[in-house]
Amino acid sequence: MEYREREWKRDGKKYRVQQQWVPLSQISPYLIKSVLIAEDDKFWSHEGFDYEAIRKAVEKDVKAKKFKLGGSTISQQLAKNLYLSPARNPVRKIREAIITWRMERVLKKRRILELYLNVAEWGDQGIFGIEAAARHYYGQSAAELGPEEAARLAAVLPNPRKYNPLAESGYVVHRSNLIYSIMVRRGIVVPEFEEVIGEDNEHPAMEQREYDTLRESPVHVPSGEVIPQSQ
Repeated sequence: MEYREREWKRDGKKYRVQQQWVPLSQISPYLIKSVLIAEDDKFWSHEGFDYEAIRKAVEKDVKAKKFKLGGSTISQQLAKNLYLSPARNPVRKIREAIITWRMERVLKKRRILELYLNVAEWGDQGIFGIEAAARHYYGQSAAELGPEEAARLAAVLPNPRKYNPLAESGYVVHRSNLIYSIMVRRGIVVPEFEEVIGEDNEHPAMEQREYDTLRESPVHVPSGEVIPQSQ
């Protein structure tokens, strides 16, 4: 947030930070699940790093002959949001990795997720955290978000300054539909009758293809059952 404030001042923009802290217990389970599906589906099982996602990101960078290194977990994104700038360079990624490693050893998973959802940027005019985002876009609290709204808000996280959850852009619609369909297949959302009729029997393979599509988003920089209480 401080980085953004310096950026606004430099550019002569009169934006201000809009943020309202809420505990994890007051955030819609649909939103929590949507964000994990979209950004870090292995959150509860990894120790800060998704090595398979990193490998794929490196291979993609090598092919494109440029340094982007996506595949960031929620823990890595939180380290960046709290302590670093959005700059993409090897030094920043090394510092991010060190902070992430330390964070995963001193904080519980629930706390990491709570912090992330309260500091993540959700718009191009100072919207930070899910409570501010829910009220700005939908006029309701984070606890009241339904599955469709949750999928929309999660869909824009790779680049919230470019994409608007209310927009009917192809990217937002496609990505939010993928998130929503995965929630339906996992039983998080009870599907409408028409959706049930249209389902096929290839759920695992279909879901994996959909999840791969989410993680391979061209703008990606960077799971409910209710959150495990043991974490």
